[in-house]
Amino acid sequence: MTDQAVDTSGTAAGSAAGRTTGEFFGRARELKELRADIERAGLDTLAGRKAPRARVLLIAGRPGSGRTALAGELTAGLAGDYPDGVLRARLTDPGGERVPTERTARALLDDLQVAAPPGAGDDELSELVREALTARRVLLVLDDAADAEQVDPLLPDNPDCLVVATARGPLTGIPGVRPCTIGGLDTGSAVEFLARSTGAVRITVDPTAAHTLAEECGGQPAALALIGGWLAASPKASVSDVTKRLHDIPVDPAQPTGARPLARAFRFVYESLPQPTARMLRLLALAPAGLVDAHTASALAGCSVSGAQTALDDFVALGLLRRRTGRQGETGPQYEVPGCLAPMMKALMEDLDRPAEVQLARARMLERTVRRLQSCRAVTEPDGSPARKKLSGLPRALRFPGVAAAAEWLRVRQPALLASARVAVEDGELDTLARRLVAALVRALLAHRGPEAAAPELYGLHRLVLDVAERCGLHREQAAALLNLADLDARTGRTQEALTRYRAALDAGRAAGDPYATGRAMESVGGTYQELGDWSRASDWYGRALEQRLARGERADAARLYGRLGTVHTYAGRYGEALRNWRASAAGHRRVGDLPGHARALSEVARVQEYAGRPEESLRTCREAVEWARRADDVRLHAALELRLADTLDRLGDPAAARLHRTAAERLLEEEGSTYEIRSASLRD
Repeated sequence: MTDQAVDTSGTAAGSAAGRTTGEFFGRARELKELRADIERAGLDTLAGRKAPRARVLLIAGRPGSGRTALAGELTAGLAGDYPDGVLRARLTDPGGERVPTERTARALLDDLQVAAPPGAGDDELSELVREALTARRVLLVLDDAADAEQVDPLLPDNPDCLVVATARGPLTGIPGVRPCTIGGLDTGSAVEFLARSTGAVRITVDPTAAHTLAEECGGQPAALALIGGWLAASPKASVSDVTKRLHDIPVDPAQPTGARPLARAFRFVYESLPQPTARMLRLLALAPAGLVDAHTASALAGCSVSGAQTALDDFVALGLLRRRTGRQGETGPQYEVPGCLAPMMKALMEDLDRPAEVQLARARMLERTVRRLQSCRAVTEPDGSPARKKLSGLPRALRFPGVAAAAEWLRVRQPALLASARVAVEDGELDTLARRLVAALVRALLAHRGPEAAAPELYGLHRLVLDVAERCGLHREQAAALLNLADLDARTGRTQEALTRYRAALDAGRAAGDPYATGRAMESVGGTYQELGDWSRASDWYGRALEQRLARGERADAARLYGRLGTVHTYAGRYGEALRNWRASAAGHRRVGDLPGHARALSEVARVQEYAGRPEESLRTCREAVEWARRADDVRLHAALELRLADTLDRLGDPAAARLHRTAAERLLEEEGSTYEIRSASLRD
């Protein structure tokens, strides 16, 4: 839970990264101790050995004590000593849930611009982080660690790096860490903070009341920010009156003494809100990952977007929300629920709002997210397409002015969108909405980022779909999710994992009675065995898939599968079988009118004939393939097959004829690309 910073704005300042946005008050002693601790000799140094890992500076304190602000101030002063930059990660969501190591490691790798394979586990990803930091000198800020198990996997094996962590207490298990434990601000700094929030005059006219108010807030920066924000918004209220009212607010006797000042301050500000605004604040506890924008708040509260925007800005002024820093573009301002306040918002929601109302608010929020995602994807479609026509019927507030704005919104909101998908799936009562949300997010990511760039996020989303499908007994969706996950496994070299999932998809497809899923799974199992070099099993599974396609009259797919069988038999050295299958593939492509496919299959027939020691037949077949490529009017394929024919002529000892065909290929594609590109294209095809 990221704490509020001690700054001059009177808001819950400081980004999730832990940087302050205004002046920093107090903590001079703590800053001095932390800076001195960087150079403190450890056991390794005393023994004459270089420290094997980065030094860890720990700032410990309860939520609201200003841990994050102190870490931000320390980091700002040290950043110049770390030329490779500052990395930041939050280890606890505002709702109090631990952030999995996988998610933290992926975020750090993304900041480091290091590719992370989709589907990789905690150990592999944390190893990639440590490996990436081996040759870098960085300052790593790990905010709100729950325990040492969260921090230890991310520690750089590089003493030239420095780690600044914040936590509630000591990180037992990490050697050489001396926590800098902080409580409230000293009275002078607390009063100065209030003065910056409310104006110096109101403090100086009654300094005794100001000191008493600072003491009532326990010197806690989060409590001071709330009261200071309220005073700034209430210019006619006196400091002494606020002090008395704050003192009279009852607290739960079971609550720890140190937590009471913040609880009182929050209750004071909350009870001053109009009822509709107070309800919106409570419902912000449902915001995924504590990330809010005007659309999220509007859907939760059931009000207009403009009304929600006004309320969010008021919350910032009162210290109840923090505005996220960074480039927002046309996406509109983004906000974050302070982690120290989120549990209190949630408790109020559970006490005052009926479960049915809470579930309805959550459903409205997720439905709004689905519609925004559909709009985000539709804007990438060409004018006049069904998606664009449907987009024009959406309210203006849900539409994007262009592709760039939609892509920027997707980038800025991606953490919240992924959290929304997780929330929808975990809810268990909104499975239909969860499936729609995940599907819309997958399509938007593919439209704006492409399958390769979006692969890590897609892997997690397909796993969510699988969870819902298994829980609800939806075999068709289960098969689709397993096929998608297996494809990503296969693409990243996890061949055995892919094989297991393809087989599971086959079972699910059979249970659903889905011929597409079963056929696709059988073909994929064959492809996996081909990747493993098991030609016999590969040909067996391709044969099963082919039988199904033939039985269903799916001629184009059958032609393609004949080609896959031909490839496997070629690798196995069974040239007779390979020739029969490639000829069947060529005939099948011709029957369905796929002339480029027919030409490619003939080219493969020629290749196998050459392997089988029949060069003259190979030459005739290759000429035939060139002719069919010409008839297909496929310039790139025609040029590629001219080059293949030239290579065949070279091997047969006719260099003059080979030169003629190479010249023809170059003439065909003078404006299409280089000969290298032509060859590459032919291999891909």
